[in-house]
Amino acid sequence: MWRYLKSAFLVSVDVPSLGRIPVNVLGAAAFAILGFAEPAFWLVGMAVEAAIVPALAFNPRFQKYVEGQSLQLSQGNAEEKRKALVKLLETGAQQRLWGLAKKCNQILDVYRTQQAEDYIVDSNDQALKNLEWVYLKLLVARHHLLNPSSETEESLEKKIKELDNDLRDGEETEALRQSKLATLNILKKRLSTMHKKQQTLEEIESDITRIDNQVDLILENATVQQKPQTISADIELASDLLSGSIFGDDESAITDLDQTYGGQHKSGATKETA
Repeated sequence: MWRYLKSAFLVSVDVPSLGRIPVNVLGAAAFAILGFAEPAFWLVGMAVEAAIVPALAFNPRFQKYVEGQSLQLSQGNAEEKRKALVKLLETGAQQRLWGLAKKCNQILDVYRTQQAEDYIVDSNDQALKNLEWVYLKLLVARHHLLNPSSETEESLEKKIKELDNDLRDGEETEALRQSKLATLNILKKRLSTMHKKQQTLEEIESDITRIDNQVDLILENATVQQKPQTISADIELASDLLSGSIFGDDESAITDLDQTYGGQHKSGATKETA
């Protein structure tokens, strides 16, 4: 509720030649200034704001507006993070990603020309976005495997040993102990990834090729089918995208973006798509 009250107090209106003006803030400031000449204005100002701000904050339409603005900001921030991941990639990897995105757009164009129902187009759009997101994650994982950070097996083993010793001392609070255990688990996964680097690279390349072929098949099916169908983008991968160790320093950004662009994916075989 505090979020709605704050937004109601800071609400702005567009004024020609002046831009957006925070009317409640200016009103409160005006009453505060007038109060130095006549203290009664302070009471009047408090009464006015106490009536206007809660009334606006509790209005369902205003609350939906605030939620919509928050969603736009969240999506905008997510898109900036996604673009940063794309810029991280080598030119060849970027071109593969753009090629996949072009095919996905072609698929949607086919469904639109077939005058598919809006819900089918929207559903397929989301399914294809999920596939593009998995594809980008695979490319980012491959980038980090081919361009390792300054960490070496020796430095990781040293950190693991130090954390093991700290945990054996048992002097931490439970919250700190859980944090260290989580860190220790990630370090062990990173070390394991280093040990099987070539195998992981081969699995990632196989998954990238699988998605390429899957999108090609979806495009072919969309072209020849008379009746538009919904696309299933469920895909189980050979590589382990659930492991944060595979994304290096971008693990945090990947975790955040998973909430926006797609879910987690299991290891294994790909399900069929329409």
